[in-house]
Amino acid sequence: MKRLIAGVVLGVSLSAMAHGAGDPAAGEQKAAVCAACHGQGGGKPMMASYPKLTGLGEKYLYRQMTDIKSGDRAVAEMTGILTNLTDQDLKDLAAYFNKQELVVNQANDDAELIAKGQAIFRGGNMASGVPACAGCHNPSGKGNEPAGYPALGGQNAEYVAKQLKAYRDGDRATTANAGIMADVASKLTDAEIEAVANYVSGLH
Repeated sequence: MKRLIAGVVLGVSLSAMAHGAGDPAAGEQKAAVCAACHGQGGGKPMMASYPKLTGLGEKYLYRQMTDIKSGDRAVAEMTGILTNLTDQDLKDLAAYFNKQELVVNQANDDAELIAKGQAIFRGGNMASGVPACAGCHNPSGKGNEPAGYPALGGQNAEYVAKQLKAYRDGDRATTANAGIMADVASKLTDAEIEAVANYVSGLH
């Protein structure tokens, strides 16, 4: 009897987990409007200042969309886009975009710029207190899905630089993770931001 009860409880728990997860197939049906700015599948944005959505991490994508929908994260270009979507719609979209194949950029091949970006990404800057990006975002730039830290490898350099400056200037601070990034970015110079953004754009 105990085994039967345990089995039922486990089954209900697994069912609840599955119900709460995003459905990539359902997300694909809802993603058509996103293609206008982010490209088909979310991997080829129309502008370099727009993010690639592919492979960012399902938890991260969902959280950003909920923040944007609620107004906690202001993104002018996204105004009204998510208004009529349900929480499940957002989960489905996050699951869909996370499953798409990432197209990695070619970083600026300036050897000095790449070396500077690599040094910051892998070792930080001890003198100014900047931690290594790899500590949270993975040495390969693949992010940390359980923690909700996004993948950075292959992202548009212009978008990465824009977000780092937004964190530094206090224009993007809605979550605990954003607070961490605001502290990190506050210690980065424009030159360091350019270098690390360029490096991660070609990281894979």
